[in-house]
Amino acid sequence: MAKSLVIVESPAKANTISKILGKDFQVKASAGHVRDLPKNKLGVNVRKNFEPQYEILKDKEKTVKELKEAASVADKVYLAPDPDREGEAIAWHLSEILELPDKKLLRIEFNEITKDAVLAAIKAPRRIDKKLVDAQQARRLLDRLVGYKISPLLWRKVNGRSAGRVQSVAVRLICEREAEIESFEPQEYWQIKAELSRSRSKTFFTAPLSKWQGKRVIAASEKSTAQSMIIDSKKLADEIVKKTEKQDFKVSAVNEKSSQRQPQAPFITSTLQREASTFLGYPVKKTMQIAQKLYEGIELGAEGPTGLITYMRTDSTRVAQQAQDEAKKFIISRYGKEYYPEKPRVYTRKGKSVQDAHEAIRPTYPDRTPESLRHELKPDEYKLYKLIWERFMASQMASAEILTRTVEIGAGDALFRASASEKKFPGFTIVYDRSAKEVITDSASEKQVEEGEDDEEASNLPDLKKGEELKLKDILPSQHFTQPPPRYSEASMIKTLEELNIGRPSTYTATISTIVDRKYVERVQKTLIPTKLGQAVNALLVEHFGNIVDVGFTAEMEAKLDQVEEDKVDWRGMLKAFHQPFAETLKKAEENMNKVLILSDQLCPACGQAMAIRSSRYGQFLGCVGYPECTTKIALTKDGKPVPEDRPSDELCTTCGSSMVIHYGRYGDYLLCTAESCQEKRPILKKTGVECPRKGCGGHIVEKKSRHGKVFWGCSNYGANECTSAYWYPPLTGGGPKGSNFCPKCNSLLVYKTLKRGDQIACSAKECDFAQLTVGQETHA
Repeated sequence: MAKSLVIVESPAKANTISKILGKDFQVKASAGHVRDLPKNKLGVNVRKNFEPQYEILKDKEKTVKELKEAASVADKVYLAPDPDREGEAIAWHLSEILELPDKKLLRIEFNEITKDAVLAAIKAPRRIDKKLVDAQQARRLLDRLVGYKISPLLWRKVNGRSAGRVQSVAVRLICEREAEIESFEPQEYWQIKAELSRSRSKTFFTAPLSKWQGKRVIAASEKSTAQSMIIDSKKLADEIVKKTEKQDFKVSAVNEKSSQRQPQAPFITSTLQREASTFLGYPVKKTMQIAQKLYEGIELGAEGPTGLITYMRTDSTRVAQQAQDEAKKFIISRYGKEYYPEKPRVYTRKGKSVQDAHEAIRPTYPDRTPESLRHELKPDEYKLYKLIWERFMASQMASAEILTRTVEIGAGDALFRASASEKKFPGFTIVYDRSAKEVITDSASEKQVEEGEDDEEASNLPDLKKGEELKLKDILPSQHFTQPPPRYSEASMIKTLEELNIGRPSTYTATISTIVDRKYVERVQKTLIPTKLGQAVNALLVEHFGNIVDVGFTAEMEAKLDQVEEDKVDWRGMLKAFHQPFAETLKKAEENMNKVLILSDQLCPACGQAMAIRSSRYGQFLGCVGYPECTTKIALTKDGKPVPEDRPSDELCTTCGSSMVIHYGRYGDYLLCTAESCQEKRPILKKTGVECPRKGCGGHIVEKKSRHGKVFWGCSNYGANECTSAYWYPPLTGGGPKGSNFCPKCNSLLVYKTLKRGDQIACSAKECDFAQLTVGQETHA
């Protein structure tokens, strides 16, 4: 009997689904796109109504051949790429390549890789959604038209790498923020706080000055009105302090207010990326890589590969009824009925175009707690799963009830105000309450820091009564200056792009990675800073392609792409409407754009003129502006720094005995013989201090790399003297059982293994089972 064929995107996903479907199904992976526009030409026939010219990717020819062979003998072919526009396009490309009858070719989708979801999808196949495919095609062709037409111009005029429709807008935002920071002029302002206590108490609390002579005291960064004032000088601050410290301090008002704090919606792609960046310190790319693994399936012992979260590229906050029911059951069982709201929570995203066939990012099994998986997941996987699980569970729970007490204290013309809040009922915060103290931040604003301090001080606020007289300990004036807007972090960049409707959740990771890889932006202490190249390219694009890098125009194009998906706009018509004015703009730019030199801070060592950053097919380098009269060049490292001069080493050449120097090459540092007649090259080996266990070898165990780039540890004589000592794990260097580096059972070298269940000292010999956990010291003999 012929099997049914299921085609998914990744091998990991294929393994998980294969376990669910069993022997009657064959599950194969396409490993992403198998067909795309050509790399070496435009691939869009503008004259034939923007007809795309797709071709099979060279590295996928073998995959396509295998898929065709499997499809030809299958009774049915289920196309199961990811449930989004990109996945729909992959399914369509596969259908075009496989050339099977419609009745045999079926599209299925699922938001989670669980038995129920996969089997339900098999029972409810559908046809490929051409509207989704058209939306993806339109986006792909629009990006190709922009990038392929502008990039050669940038290469000629500024030695830039390339331009992209969304990436160029992101670079513009980062450049504009940098310009704001550079032009920022700080403004002085003062704050005044009173240290007070009850008349017979030794415990003091702090109350900031709220009003002076009836006007509200504000920071210089706040908007000023006729009813507000800024204490803008030490003279004014001292005057207020002098007048106030002589006054009696009396409580003029005490107000209590009850409020409810609502939980946040479960994660969508952008909010997950932001929270993981803020609280875990993960770059966007790392977050998505880990989330992909959690979605596609993690090996859970006897259970095998198991999908732990729903699809991670989504802009929907919808939660399936079954998941809500399971969460309710868990919450009531674990925390009690009072922790579940009167009605199940429903989250919507107003004003946003979302694909609500999707769900929010949530655990596939709400009752599978992070702690229950702690020893099954790697540390980074555990942290991200915990974040997702807690956010989802909290989103289904009751509100927190907060009591806020505000006290106003009069002292002549001054009014001081102190507030304190307490939780009367924790509600969802018992599960998920991310406080400012947990934030891994690159540059906390002054306001955030001050607010944190005020909260700490206000927590000492006693139970004061109206009319009560207070004792003054001190009045403390403090000088402050307004701060420039912070540089974008990856998290704040994503938030801004989302708010401006630039790009889509699935594109944010690629957008940030691309502008960093092209050297338009660099990461410095988790912030994004434009390079000189990025600023030069941005200036040219703003001048000559204002529309392309205009935030409003780009957002408008995103809206039109959404309308293509909704079948409200024809994708070819949309491209035609864009291309005609774009072609005219391109022609003008080719005529008017001047060549720009990007000057470095370095002077030419030969003639003293400036050195400019230039590019070649081998990468960037510094070239003298006096070219062709002066041909001085300085190579640059991958980080854009001048290549260092040769440095001395303790190594001698094994061929001629001459000294060797550390020389920087295309792939980093290596050892080079100083004898011109020899020029022997050797990699720099990282020593471990452990002698090779092979008798008579005399070598040492060093860190090496295989030809595929994988790190291993081997003898320094590896490949010579027939020494084959090599290990995939690092050798133990600090002494193992009984202070030795060798196995107490067989005398082989001990190695250090990092496993899911914990760190382990183990014997390197395959036939020996000695292992000892470094935590708990449990020895397996």
